[in-house]
Amino acid sequence: MNTLLQLAGVHTHIGAYHILHGVDLEVPEGQVTMLLGRNGAGKTTTLRTIMGLWPASAGSVLFNGQAIHGRPTPEIAQHGIAYVPETMGIFGDLTVAENMLLAARGAPRIDAIDKARLAWIFGLFPALQKFWLYPAGKLSGGQKQMLAVARAIVEPRALLLIDEPSKGLAPSIVKNLIEALRELKSQRCTILLVEQNFGVAKALGDRVAVMDDGRVVHSGAMAELVADEAMQHRLLGLSLGALA
Repeated sequence: MNTLLQLAGVHTHIGAYHILHGVDLEVPEGQVTMLLGRNGAGKTTTLRTIMGLWPASAGSVLFNGQAIHGRPTPEIAQHGIAYVPETMGIFGDLTVAENMLLAARGAPRIDAIDKARLAWIFGLFPALQKFWLYPAGKLSGGQKQMLAVARAIVEPRALLLIDEPSKGLAPSIVKNLIEALRELKSQRCTILLVEQNFGVAKALGDRVAVMDDGRVVHSGAMAELVADEAMQHRLLGLSLGALA
Protein backbone atom coordinates (compact mmCIF):
# COMPACT_ATOMS: atom_id res chain seq x y z
CA MET A 1 0.00 0.00 0.00
CA ASN A 2 1.83 3.06 -1.29
CA THR A 3 1.50 6.42 0.47
CA LEU A 4 0.46 9.06 -2.07
CA LEU A 5 0.28 12.03 0.28
CA GLN A 6 2.22 12.54 3.51
CA LEU A 7 2.16 15.41 5.98
CA ALA A 8 4.87 15.47 8.65
CA GLY A 9 4.90 17.95 11.52
CA VAL A 10 2.83 20.52 9.61
CA HIS A 11 2.10 23.81 11.38
CA THR A 12 -0.09 26.53 9.88
CA HIS A 13 -0.60 30.07 11.11
CA ILE A 14 -3.36 32.33 9.85
CA GLY A 15 -2.43 35.83 10.94
CA ALA A 16 -1.86 35.70 14.67
CA TYR A 17 -3.66 32.37 15.03
CA HIS A 18 -1.80 29.06 15.24
CA ILE A 19 -4.26 26.58 13.69
CA LEU A 20 -2.30 23.40 12.91
CA HIS A 21 0.06 22.15 15.61
CA GLY A 22 2.22 19.53 13.95
CA VAL A 23 -0.12 17.47 11.74
CA ASP A 24 1.10 14.00 10.78
CA LEU A 25 -1.05 12.32 8.12
CA GLU A 26 -0.64 9.61 5.50
CA VAL A 27 -3.07 9.06 2.62
CA PRO A 28 -2.67 5.65 0.91
CA GLU A 29 -2.95 5.49 -2.86
CA GLY A 30 -6.23 4.22 -4.29
CA GLN A 31 -8.19 4.51 -1.04
CA VAL A 32 -10.62 6.91 0.63
CA THR A 33 -9.22 8.46 3.77
CA MET A 34 -11.76 10.19 6.00
CA LEU A 35 -10.62 13.25 7.96
CA LEU A 36 -12.93 13.54 10.96
CA GLY A 37 -13.12 15.71 14.05
CA ARG A 38 -15.17 18.26 15.89
CA ASN A 39 -15.82 21.72 14.43
CA GLY A 40 -12.69 23.83 14.64
CA ALA A 41 -10.34 20.86 14.85
CA GLY A 42 -8.35 22.01 11.81
CA LYS A 43 -9.73 19.79 9.03
CA THR A 44 -10.42 22.51 6.47
CA THR A 45 -7.13 24.23 7.29
CA THR A 46 -5.36 20.93 6.59
CA LEU A 47 -6.91 20.71 3.10
CA ARG A 48 -6.14 24.33 2.34
CA THR A 49 -2.57 23.89 3.53
CA ILE A 50 -2.09 20.88 1.24
CA MET A 51 -3.28 23.04 -1.69
CA GLY A 52 -1.00 25.91 -0.71
CA LEU A 53 -3.92 28.28 -0.15
CA TRP A 54 -2.62 28.78 3.39
CA PRO A 55 1.14 28.15 3.55
CA ALA A 56 2.60 25.75 6.09
CA SER A 57 4.79 27.61 8.57
CA ALA A 58 6.70 24.43 9.45
CA GLY A 59 6.82 20.77 8.48
CA SER A 60 6.58 19.06 5.11
CA VAL A 61 3.90 18.02 2.61
CA LEU A 62 5.00 15.29 0.21
CA PHE A 63 3.05 14.14 -2.82
CA ASN A 64 4.36 11.04 -4.58
CA GLY A 65 7.54 11.58 -2.60
CA GLN A 66 8.01 15.15 -3.86
CA ALA A 67 7.83 18.18 -1.59
CA ILE A 68 4.93 20.46 -2.53
CA HIS A 69 4.88 22.71 0.54
CA GLY A 70 5.86 26.27 -0.23
CA ARG A 71 4.79 25.96 -3.87
CA PRO A 72 2.02 28.08 -5.42
CA THR A 73 -1.43 26.55 -5.66
CA PRO A 74 -1.51 26.34 -9.51
CA GLU A 75 1.74 24.38 -9.45
CA ILE A 76 0.35 22.01 -6.81
CA ALA A 77 -2.77 21.48 -8.92
CA GLN A 78 -0.61 20.57 -11.90
CA HIS A 79 0.55 17.49 -9.99
CA GLY A 80 -3.00 16.15 -10.45
CA ILE A 81 -4.52 17.34 -7.17
CA ALA A 82 -8.06 18.76 -7.22
CA TYR A 83 -9.80 20.55 -4.34
CA VAL A 84 -13.56 20.77 -3.78
CA PRO A 85 -14.07 23.39 -1.05
CA GLU A 86 -16.99 23.43 1.35
CA THR A 87 -18.23 26.58 -0.39
CA MET A 88 -18.16 24.65 -3.71
CA GLY A 89 -16.61 27.65 -5.50
CA ILE A 90 -18.75 27.48 -8.64
CA PHE A 91 -19.29 30.52 -10.88
CA GLY A 92 -23.00 31.27 -10.64
CA ASP A 93 -23.18 33.59 -13.66
CA LEU A 94 -21.60 30.99 -15.94
CA THR A 95 -23.40 27.98 -17.35
CA VAL A 96 -22.73 24.45 -16.15
CA ALA A 97 -20.83 23.86 -19.39
CA GLU A 98 -18.69 26.97 -18.90
CA ASN A 99 -17.89 25.94 -15.33
CA MET A 100 -16.74 22.56 -16.60
CA LEU A 101 -14.62 24.16 -19.33
CA LEU A 102 -12.74 26.25 -16.78
CA ALA A 103 -11.74 23.05 -14.98
CA ALA A 104 -10.85 21.15 -18.17
CA ARG A 105 -7.47 22.75 -18.67
CA GLY A 106 -6.68 20.60 -21.70
CA ALA A 107 -9.77 21.76 -23.64
CA PRO A 108 -9.72 25.15 -25.43
CA ARG A 109 -13.51 25.14 -25.92
CA ILE A 110 -16.57 23.31 -24.63
CA ASP A 111 -16.90 20.89 -27.55
CA ALA A 112 -13.27 19.87 -27.03
CA ILE A 113 -13.89 18.42 -23.55
CA ASP A 114 -13.26 14.67 -23.63
CA LYS A 115 -16.63 13.22 -24.69
CA ALA A 116 -16.10 9.83 -23.10
CA ARG A 117 -15.15 11.53 -19.84
CA LEU A 118 -18.25 13.72 -20.01
CA ALA A 119 -20.49 10.72 -20.68
CA TRP A 120 -19.05 9.03 -17.59
CA ILE A 121 -19.66 12.17 -15.50
CA PHE A 122 -23.23 12.48 -16.80
CA GLY A 123 -23.74 8.87 -15.74
CA LEU A 124 -22.70 9.86 -12.21
CA PHE A 125 -24.62 13.16 -12.20
CA PRO A 126 -27.48 13.09 -14.77
CA ALA A 127 -28.75 16.51 -13.67
CA LEU A 128 -25.64 18.16 -15.07
CA GLN A 129 -26.48 16.95 -18.57
CA LYS A 130 -30.08 18.14 -18.18
CA PHE A 131 -28.98 21.62 -17.07
CA TRP A 132 -25.82 21.80 -19.22
CA LEU A 133 -26.64 25.25 -20.63
CA TYR A 134 -28.30 26.66 -17.49
CA PRO A 135 -26.58 29.28 -15.30
CA ALA A 136 -24.94 27.37 -12.44
CA GLY A 137 -26.34 29.85 -9.94
CA LYS A 138 -29.85 28.56 -10.65
CA LEU A 139 -29.05 24.97 -9.69
CA SER A 140 -30.25 23.48 -6.42
CA GLY A 141 -27.79 23.02 -3.58
CA GLY A 142 -27.37 19.35 -4.40
CA GLN A 143 -26.87 20.05 -8.08
CA LYS A 144 -24.23 22.68 -7.26
CA GLN A 145 -22.40 20.12 -5.15
CA MET A 146 -22.54 17.66 -8.04
CA LEU A 147 -21.09 20.34 -10.32
CA ALA A 148 -18.31 21.07 -7.83
CA VAL A 149 -17.30 17.40 -7.74
CA ALA A 150 -17.72 17.03 -11.53
CA ARG A 151 -15.35 19.93 -12.17
CA ALA A 152 -12.74 18.22 -10.00
CA ILE A 153 -12.92 15.04 -12.06
CA VAL A 154 -13.47 16.43 -15.58
CA GLU A 155 -9.84 15.49 -16.14
CA PRO A 156 -8.20 12.48 -14.47
CA ARG A 157 -6.78 13.47 -11.07
CA ALA A 158 -4.35 11.63 -8.86
CA LEU A 159 -5.88 12.99 -5.64
CA LEU A 160 -9.19 14.59 -4.71
CA LEU A 161 -9.50 16.76 -1.60
CA ILE A 162 -13.21 17.16 -0.78
CA ASP A 163 -14.53 19.27 2.10
CA GLU A 164 -17.94 18.27 3.56
CA PRO A 165 -19.72 17.43 0.29
CA SER A 166 -22.96 16.30 1.98
CA LYS A 167 -23.42 19.39 4.15
CA GLY A 168 -26.99 20.70 3.94
CA LEU A 169 -28.10 18.20 1.31
CA ALA A 170 -31.31 16.15 1.33
CA PRO A 171 -30.87 12.43 2.13
CA SER A 172 -31.74 11.40 -1.44
CA ILE A 173 -29.02 13.68 -2.83
CA VAL A 174 -26.53 12.39 -0.26
CA LYS A 175 -27.30 8.84 -1.40
CA ASN A 176 -26.56 9.83 -5.02
CA LEU A 177 -23.35 11.51 -3.93
CA ILE A 178 -22.24 8.38 -2.05
CA GLU A 179 -22.83 6.26 -5.16
CA ALA A 180 -20.80 8.67 -7.30
CA LEU A 181 -17.90 8.67 -4.82
CA ARG A 182 -18.07 4.87 -4.65
CA GLU A 183 -17.70 4.79 -8.43
CA LEU A 184 -14.61 6.98 -8.16
CA LYS A 185 -13.29 4.73 -5.41
CA SER A 186 -13.82 1.63 -7.58
CA GLN A 187 -11.53 3.23 -10.15
CA ARG A 188 -8.77 3.47 -7.54
CA CYS A 189 -9.11 7.23 -7.23
CA THR A 190 -7.38 8.49 -4.09
CA ILE A 191 -9.64 10.72 -1.97
CA LEU A 192 -9.10 12.68 1.24
CA LEU A 193 -12.61 13.50 2.46
CA VAL A 194 -13.67 15.79 5.29
CA GLU A 195 -17.18 14.85 6.38
CA GLN A 196 -19.51 15.46 9.33
CA ASN A 197 -22.11 12.96 8.11
CA PHE A 198 -20.89 9.76 9.71
CA GLY A 199 -23.15 7.62 7.57
CA VAL A 200 -21.14 8.90 4.59
CA ALA A 201 -17.88 8.26 6.44
CA LYS A 202 -18.92 4.70 7.26
CA ALA A 203 -20.07 4.01 3.70
CA LEU A 204 -16.95 5.31 1.95
CA GLY A 205 -13.97 5.29 4.26
CA ASP A 206 -11.10 2.81 4.03
CA ARG A 207 -8.87 4.72 6.43
CA VAL A 208 -9.61 7.42 8.97
CA ALA A 209 -7.69 10.19 10.68
CA VAL A 210 -9.30 12.04 13.58
CA MET A 211 -8.21 15.59 14.37
CA ASP A 212 -8.47 17.56 17.59
CA ASP A 213 -6.99 20.97 18.39
CA GLY A 214 -4.93 21.11 15.22
CA ARG A 215 -3.40 17.64 15.50
CA VAL A 216 -4.16 14.13 14.26
CA VAL A 217 -4.95 12.20 17.44
CA HIS A 218 -5.94 8.88 15.85
CA SER A 219 -5.38 7.12 12.54
CA GLY A 220 -6.26 3.63 11.42
CA ALA A 221 -8.82 1.55 9.55
CA MET A 222 -12.30 3.06 9.25
CA ALA A 223 -13.81 -0.33 10.06
CA GLU A 224 -11.97 -0.35 13.38
CA LEU A 225 -13.50 2.98 14.40
CA VAL A 226 -16.98 1.93 13.22
CA ALA A 227 -16.78 -1.24 15.35
CA ASP A 228 -15.60 0.49 18.54
CA GLU A 229 -18.22 2.75 20.12
CA ALA A 230 -15.99 3.55 23.09
CA MET A 231 -13.36 4.87 20.68
CA GLN A 232 -15.99 6.90 18.86
CA HIS A 233 -17.10 8.58 22.08
CA ARG A 234 -13.52 9.20 23.18
CA LEU A 235 -12.41 10.72 19.88
CA LEU A 236 -15.57 12.36 18.60
CA GLY A 237 -17.96 12.55 21.53
CA LEU A 238 -20.66 10.57 19.71
CA SER A 239 -21.56 7.18 18.31
CA LEU A 240 -21.22 6.56 14.60
CA GLY A 241 -23.81 3.81 14.82
CA ALA A 242 -26.41 6.21 16.17
CA LEU A 243 -25.88 8.59 13.23
CA ALA A 244 -25.43 6.09 10.39
